[in-house]
Amino acid sequence: MDKLLNKYAELVVRTGVNLQPQQLLVINSPIECSDFARRVAEAAFEAGAKDVKVIWSDERLARIRLDKAEAEVFDEFPAWHRDMFMDFKAKGAAVISIHASDPTIFQNVDTDKLTRSQRAAGVALLEYRQAMMNNELRWCVVSIPTESWAAKVFAQEDGKTAVAKLWQEIFATVRIDEEHNPVEAWQQHIAFLQRACKFMNEQKFTALKYSNSLGTKLTVGLPEGHIWAGGAEIAGDGVEFVANMPTEEIYTLPDRNRVDGVVYASKPLNYNGNLIEGICLELKEGKVVKASATKGQEVLEQLLAMDEGACHLGEAALVPYN
Repeated sequence: MDKLLNKYAELVVRTGVNLQPQQLLVINSPIECSDFARRVAEAAFEAGAKDVKVIWSDERLARIRLDKAEAEVFDEFPAWHRDMFMDFKAKGAAVISIHASDPTIFQNVDTDKLTRSQRAAGVALLEYRQAMMNNELRWCVVSIPTESWAAKVFAQEDGKTAVAKLWQEIFATVRIDEEHNPVEAWQQHIAFLQRACKFMNEQKFTALKYSNSLGTKLTVGLPEGHIWAGGAEIAGDGVEFVANMPTEEIYTLPDRNRVDGVVYASKPLNYNGNLIEGICLELKEGKVVKASATKGQEVLEQLLAMDEGACHLGEAALVPYN
């Protein structure tokens, strides 16, 4: 297990953010993932990092705060916190985010507080997040098991067995085993996705049609000149990186006003510590005009009311059949 974990940490550093000598690395990590965060930090220093900064998060403490604090508290985002992120941006840091959470940690929390908190952070960190999304910085999102998450995926197993099974699934999806070099495996995988992008870009399709056994019948219009991307990306400094591990998709921008039909989600959505299940969206001329869920209806409505763009699709993707 030690060998696999160290391979994973090295993969994230050397292929994920493709850390360069004397570069600053920032790690966002839940406190439950501290062991892996330390492994990533060690791999980064071995790769020549100038320094490594870790930003710890604690979702249990966040739950206590959401339950106990006054609603007005969540309208504020500390200036020092924003300044810290802007300093990372100014220094051209690479950013690794370990995303691992309890899918129901914020169940039954006051949704108004969640909305206020997200809105305040969104406004304060707009410039920083735009830099990330524009690939001015190199970034990578990965995940490791937590007991609460594993218990949801493998509900029939005891805690340790569930975590072990989830590790197996994660190692498989990020192409890590004891015998092979995962960096080489990812180079081959990226090349495959880039061939898929090349094919789609050559075809210049005008629309995608999605269907599934649940009743999805959705037509997604594609704008003239749209571009397919996927696998690896190029940062502002010209260095290649992989933003998501695992990734199987190629993706493009849909036409904001040409999405019509009905789409049923085949999996639950973990949104801010709430599970939304049985999602069904009806879209007309690009906008969600009707939304329902068998569980988490209120949270779904809150998500769609977040801002003007929330009722429109921002991305369309394709993945291999298998």
